[in-house]
Amino acid sequence: MSGRDDAPAPRGAELINAPGLAPAVGFSHAARAGTIVFLAGQAAQGPDGAIVGQTVAEQFDVAAKNLVQALRAAGGAPEDLVWLQVFVTDVDAYRRSLGQLGDVWRRHFGRRYPAMGLFGVSELFDPAAKVELMGLAALPGAGPAPRA
Repeated sequence: MSGRDDAPAPRGAELINAPGLAPAVGFSHAARAGTIVFLAGQAAQGPDGAIVGQTVAEQFDVAAKNLVQALRAAGGAPEDLVWLQVFVTDVDAYRRSLGQLGDVWRRHFGRRYPAMGLFGVSELFDPAAKVELMGLAALPGAGPAPRA
């Protein structure tokens, strides 16, 4: 499904908006190009667009659920995730929440850990957001990385 009905997807790519997520305004939840899925930043938004959760762990839980929902809408699954960027407005709060975050991670992604980066930012688009996740997935058929 295209992010805008009047805008064609880039050649060779499909723009996808996942049902059940907050409406994507000015972006698409995911873009699939062949076996690669680019996942737009997902914050802890409920279907109405309001931020859900007060703590970093609570918001990470909702953002992870949203990211997986966008990935599934693009034909992928959590085990296809190969790269994740985590943006937080309070790195210290993230560190203090590592135990809870581990539980949340395993609930959504199992015990598989893709290439990741944590970035402390001054703010996110929604002022109530504390966490945003952005990722990349390689769907089956992409093949293994070449060996050096």
